[in-house]
Amino acid sequence: MLAAMAQPHRSRVVRGVFIALGFISVGLGTAGVVLPVLPTTPFVLLAAFFFARSSPRFDAWLVDHRWFGSLVRDWRAGRGLSRRAKTVSLIAIAITFTITIVFAVDGLWLRLLLVMIAVSVSTFLLRLPTKDRQPIEVG
Repeated sequence: MLAAMAQPHRSRVVRGVFIALGFISVGLGTAGVVLPVLPTTPFVLLAAFFFARSSPRFDAWLVDHRWFGSLVRDWRAGRGLSRRAKTVSLIAIAITFTITIVFAVDGLWLRLLLVMIAVSVSTFLLRLPTKDRQPIEVG
């Protein structure tokens, strides 16, 4: 098991809020597995952030999780995100921000703000290290 990167917060109230936010993030990440416009990776990493600061038990659960554990372990080890995770996240950002900007928002300034946010988040994702493919071992 990989050790958490942060100590749990001293306040019980803050830990409770972080645990709740962690489970909300896991729920959104899980929904992202089946909904093509909702990215999984950012929500799982956000859950890891909250659990590392609130509960060693829930942090260990996420790190050892069958679906999400390798994503968190790779991120914490500095190996970055897979090319697929980056691609899916960028496509989801492009689709959701475009739909929001075109159909859901009025006002030029708000639209420009959303464009700047989308560009900033996309730039951040592109600058993250890309995890190398692991060679397939035979035998």
